[in-house]
Amino acid sequence: QVQLVESGGGLVQPGGSLRLSCAASVHMFTINNMAWYRQAPGKQRELVAAITTAGDTTYADSVKGRFTISRDNARNMMALQMNNLKTEDTAVYYCAARVAGLELVLSVLESSDFDSWGQGTQVTVSP
Repeated sequence: QVQLVESGGGLVQPGGSLRLSCAASVHMFTINNMAWYRQAPGKQRELVAAITTAGDTTYADSVKGRFTISRDNARNMMALQMNNLKTEDTAVYYCAARVAGLELVLSVLESSDFDSWGQGTQVTVSP
């Protein structure tokens, strides 16, 4: 199992920006799909963005145009650049990786397809 460590969360005002990072304990060429999920209090965990090894991406409708997912295979890192943050973006953000099995098409990915998860990082957007 891959160890994933998130960083970069914090408190920011609406309209502000944050950059989340996810460091993997293994070489990225061993990891297939990667993703960011989030979970707000009282709500189910939801997909924020996902990326393939080739760099194809998908985003939740609520973050399109504001968030950008990327992966740096040379540095074993994945990032989520979050701009124009809104109060409804407040949540714990989790990094996820799919190591075992084949890489999946982004349109069919579900949380159960990921076998490694980080511990989460809190993002709070408040005036």
